Amino acid sequence: MPTNIDYREVGLKVGLEIHQQLNTHTKLFCNCPVKLVDDEKLSKSVSFVRFLRATRSELGEVDTAAAFEFQRKRLYKYLAPLDASCLVELDEEPPHPLNREALITALALAISFNSFIVDEVHVMRKIVIDGSNTTGFQRTAIVALGGYIDDEEGVIGIQSIAVEEDAARKITEEANAVTYSLDRLGIPLIEISTAPDITSPIQARRVAEKIGLMLRFTGKARRGLGTIRQDLNLSISGSPKIEIKGVQKLELIPKVIEEEVRRLIGLKMIRDELRKRGVTRAEVEAQKPVDVTDILRRSSSRLVLEGIKGGGRVYAVKLPKFDGILGVELQHGRRFGTELADYAKQWAGVKGVIHSDELPGYGIDEDILKELRYALQIDSMDAFVIVVDKPEKAVRALEVVKDRCAEAIEGIPKETRAANEDGTTRYMRPQPGAARMYPETDIPPIRITVELLEEAKKLVPPTVDDKIKQFIYQYNLSFELAKQLVYSDYLTLYEELVKAYGVNPKTLATLFTTVYGELKKDGIDLDVVDDIFFHKIAIAIAHLGDVSKEDLITIATALYQKPDASVDEIVKSLSLRRIGYDELRNLVRTKINELADEIRKRGDKAFQYLMGKVMAEVRGRADGKTVAMIVREELEKFFSK
Repeated sequence: MPTNIDYREVGLKVGLEIHQQLNTHTKLFCNCPVKLVDDEKLSKSVSFVRFLRATRSELGEVDTAAAFEFQRKRLYKYLAPLDASCLVELDEEPPHPLNREALITALALAISFNSFIVDEVHVMRKIVIDGSNTTGFQRTAIVALGGYIDDEEGVIGIQSIAVEEDAARKITEEANAVTYSLDRLGIPLIEISTAPDITSPIQARRVAEKIGLMLRFTGKARRGLGTIRQDLNLSISGSPKIEIKGVQKLELIPKVIEEEVRRLIGLKMIRDELRKRGVTRAEVEAQKPVDVTDILRRSSSRLVLEGIKGGGRVYAVKLPKFDGILGVELQHGRRFGTELADYAKQWAGVKGVIHSDELPGYGIDEDILKELRYALQIDSMDAFVIVVDKPEKAVRALEVVKDRCAEAIEGIPKETRAANEDGTTRYMRPQPGAARMYPETDIPPIRITVELLEEAKKLVPPTVDDKIKQFIYQYNLSFELAKQLVYSDYLTLYEELVKAYGVNPKTLATLFTTVYGELKKDGIDLDVVDDIFFHKIAIAIAHLGDVSKEDLITIATALYQKPDASVDEIVKSLSLRRIGYDELRNLVRTKINELADEIRKRGDKAFQYLMGKVMAEVRGRADGKTVAMIVREELEKFFSK
């Protein structure tokens, strides 16, 4: 497999779909608050179960992705926390009018991207029956089309800007059942889709970051893991468009693109090799699954023997002229055989497959292999795949494997894939078709008025450069500190805290930059705390006046360890009371009396010695400049005696 890929040479094209949750007062189609409940509240929630069916569209067609989910025959259990969901989420009450706050935010972004704003916003239903929506569809509405964003390598087109409802939150997943929480269902999302103008992994990250910043600059974006999600639409020359869902972290985007391009190049190489070998689709599809339970029963494979013991059977299928192909590494740690296993898991619900390119192994030795080759009539260029499960599931899995191998001869299938945490991708489902959208009849269209546009103009985000300049001027920050804040997830919260408590902007900026990083090194992750945590720190700063970096670390650590403690309790327990001017002078005089002999001995060098002793005593409870001034004054008096 290639390692140094020339992305322009392979014809890489990438489009982004950025989904950002909004911190509005209510959900998109009801009056429920925008929040996620904790595990304790979730455990006490009302629950109900549903089974979703694929139905024909107005054109009489069944969407491919919906048909895939329907054949899995899963039951969906929903948890409905009372303080974060209502009858709208349960699909027992019609949706309310579209959230005006979310619409205005979308309009503001459309203005900033120079997009064409539609005259009327029409809500549509997008068929989704994976259980993430109780209705079997997701509500979405196009607000604007076209537009662009500037990048250092050229202009990147914007295809559309939409508002839509977020999906339910997945709690658990099994082969035949999935549990969702309805607290996230209906939270407003802004979806920004770019044209496939991006031509490198680094550019994709840069553009995604710039769009994310503009979303945050509106002041309406929610913060935290999972509040912003990036989907990728990707292709290279000779491949179809591949959808990749759920890239949670910005820094993972380049890695995902690199791994997916490797996979696509690898699949093209496999196609060329199979054609060179002369294998045909008909030849692969003609193979029949064979029951090889009696042969594998004599193996020492724990995986196989436990499957048989649990009432399963072992089936295998021959793959003509595929020897060596199943072991080809397409992504780091993922081979073509892994692709086959993904398909078998998703379409047939089996746990996995064993293929000949990884044998002998799994307790299957050469003697068992010889028997298998004889039973399957394997020639030197042939491969085979084994599945252990209930007979109907095992046979179904092998039929899926055959179909995927037959497609490999022709090229690369259109797929929707999921991003893994290591940057690789896995098969999720077929791509949906054009038949999945139809009008929402319960919500009237919204006319875009001059009043709405004027209100939206107040939210239009500034450019990154303008925002940095604003922070330098408004808060008297250095360029580097302003830049770090602008690019951080805490931008909106920072401005909110400075305004609410009147604290020193530089001190608070240090909390969200330097202190944030140092706490993380010590195992304290501020990404998992709520905004109340930071409000408490701001109150402590306001109470104490200017505090040192060490003070901030002390306060943040104490609040992290005792989240229910009040600010007064924390301040008192840590002895963080500021030392007054007179008290500080008395402390310096006392230290001089205690250390008089050593001070005389040091002479002109006594200042640094005494400063160190005094600062160790006050531990950040006094300003260093004030301490230095008093130390100099008192030393002059001491030596003048």
